[in-house]
Amino acid sequence: MSSGGIQLNSSDKILLAAIDLMAEKGYKGVSTKEIAAAAGLSEMTLFRHFGSKQNVLEAAMDRFYYAVEMTKLFQESLVWNLEADLLLIGKTYHQLMNRNKKIFLIALKEGSQLPGFQEKANKHPYQLKELLTGYFDAMQRKGLMIPANPEAQALAFMWMNYGAFVSNEISGAPVTTMPMDEFIEASVRLFVKSLTPSFTAHKC
Repeated sequence: MSSGGIQLNSSDKILLAAIDLMAEKGYKGVSTKEIAAAAGLSEMTLFRHFGSKQNVLEAAMDRFYYAVEMTKLFQESLVWNLEADLLLIGKTYHQLMNRNKKIFLIALKEGSQLPGFQEKANKHPYQLKELLTGYFDAMQRKGLMIPANPEAQALAFMWMNYGAFVSNEISGAPVTTMPMDEFIEASVRLFVKSLTPSFTAHKC
C-alpha cells in the first residue's frame, strides 16, 4: 500500500509495512522483526505500539479498510436521490476495495486461522450494511422508494458489488470485459427502476 505522499507516524509505518509483507509472504511467513525493519523502526517500537503481530494486523484492518470512509460518505455526501447516491456509494466502494486489496486478501486467506480476527474484519461489511439499511429505510419514509425490506435491499446491493469486485479483481479470470464503471451504472439503473415509485407506478 502507498502512503500517497502523506507524512506517516511510526504506527502507520508499521501497519503499511505489515500489510505489504503479509500480502507477499502470508501472516505466518512474516516476523515482527521483519515488519519493524521494513518500517525503519525497532522491534521494541512495534511491541510498544501494538504488543503482538496479530494486534498489528487488526490495527491495520481498522486503519486502512473502508468503514470510516464509508460512514463519512453517508454522513456528508448523500443528496437523497436514489440513482445519484447509489452511484456514489458503488463507485466509492470499488475505489476503496481496490485501494485496500492487499489487506482484503490477507483477511480472506488468513482470517479464519486467527482467533477473533474474523469478527473484527466483519465489522466493515456489517457497518456498510447498517448504513445502507438506514438509508433505504429513510428513503422509504420520504416516499422516494417503494416499501421493501431495507436490510434485504442493502444486502443485495452489497453482495452484487462484492461479487463484482471479487470476480474482476481477485479471481484472476474475469467473466466479462465490461468496465467496472459501466457495470456500476447499469446495476444502479436496475435498482432505481425496481425501487422508485414513479417507475413501478408507470409499469403498472
